[in-house]
Amino acid sequence: MSTFNTEYSPEDLSRIIEMAWEDRTPFEAIEDLYGLNQHQLIELMRKELRRSSFELWRKRTTGRTTKHLKLRSPEINRGYCPTQYKR
Repeated sequence: MSTFNTEYSPEDLSRIIEMAWEDRTPFEAIEDLYGLNQHQLIELMRKELRRSSFELWRKRTTGRTTKHLKLRSPEINRGYCPTQYKR
């Protein structure tokens, strides 16, 4: 049985997945915006991604300090790379 709200629009679902893949976006930011705690996000990613993509994502995020606000260096005060959004 699912423990998260599956009523996300396709746009919201896409943004949640995008944020989950971003190295500098902490799990807490996703929880604040979409109400998904880390466990629920993992469940959503498992459901929405292909198995190989999910496993790659888990390997990438496991132990990554930038994905947890409490483990982050206080010097990191933004959620994206300065060159990410070029104009």
